[in-house]
Amino acid sequence: MPIFINDEQIFSFVFPAGESHVRISPEMIKPITVIEAWLYKAEDIMALLLSVDAIHRFSLGVKIHLTIPYFPYARQDRVCNQGEALSVKVMANLINSLRCDRILVIDPHSDVTPALLDNCQVKTQADIIFDSVLKNILIEDNWALVAPDAGAEKKVLTVAQRLGLRDVFCASKIRDSKTGKITDTTFHDEVKGRKVLIVDDICDGGRTFIELGKLLREKQAETIYLYITHGIFSKGLQALNPYFDHIYCYHSFLPITEENQDFITVISSHDRHSQPS
Repeated sequence: MPIFINDEQIFSFVFPAGESHVRISPEMIKPITVIEAWLYKAEDIMALLLSVDAIHRFSLGVKIHLTIPYFPYARQDRVCNQGEALSVKVMANLINSLRCDRILVIDPHSDVTPALLDNCQVKTQADIIFDSVLKNILIEDNWALVAPDAGAEKKVLTVAQRLGLRDVFCASKIRDSKTGKITDTTFHDEVKGRKVLIVDDICDGGRTFIELGKLLREKQAETIYLYITHGIFSKGLQALNPYFDHIYCYHSFLPITEENQDFITVISSHDRHSQPS
C-alpha cells in the first residue's frame, strides 16, 4: 500500500535484494506535512521510515502529522506465551522514533496502542459510525448491536451510547492462544425478528464472525449486518456471504475488483486500498 505526503503518493520500489527505496520531491513538503501511511506489509513500514528521514533532510523544522489507519502489530498487545515479543511496543517504538508532532490512529485494537505512542490521537468506532451512512440506518429501526467477545464490548457500548441505541448484546468465544484458532462460540440473548449489527475493529479470516453469524441465523435474527473498521478479509468475502446481509468497513485490504458493492460498503472517503503501491 502506498504512502501519501500531502495527498501525493511517494515514489517507491524494492531492490532485488529486498531493500526498500523511496524518493520524494521538495514540492511535496510544507511547513506542516501530512503523511497518510497505509501499512499492510513490512516494506510499507520501511517506506514510511525512509520517507520521514527524507523529509527531515529537507528541513528539520517541518512539523509532521502522521495518520496510520491500520496500526500494524496492534493485535499483539500482550505476551500470551513465553518466548513471544510484545510486538505492539516494538512497532510503537519505531513510530515514536520518527518524532512526529501528531499521530492519528484509526480505531486501534485496544488502549495499549495509543498509550505507547507519543502525541497520539484516536478516531474511534463511535466517531466513524456516527459520521457514516450507518448512523441513520441504525437509529431509524432501533437495531441491536452485538459485540463478538468481551474485549469488544466496551467499544460497542460506546457506539450504542453515541447513537442512543438501547440494546447491546455480547457473545463469547474461546481461542487457543498458541494456534489462534477459535474452539467455541456462544450467544445466549434473544434476537428473533431483530435487526442486528455485529461491531468489531478487525476482520481477518472471518472465523469469529462466521461462527457468530451462524448462531444469529439459528436464533432467527431478521437482518444481520457486520461492521468492521479494518477489513483484511484474508480469505475473501465468499465465506461470509451466507451469514450476513451486508458488510460495512472503514477500509478494505481487498483489491477493488474483489469487492461486490451489493454486499460490502467501504465508508471511508480516503480509502487508498485500490491504488497501486
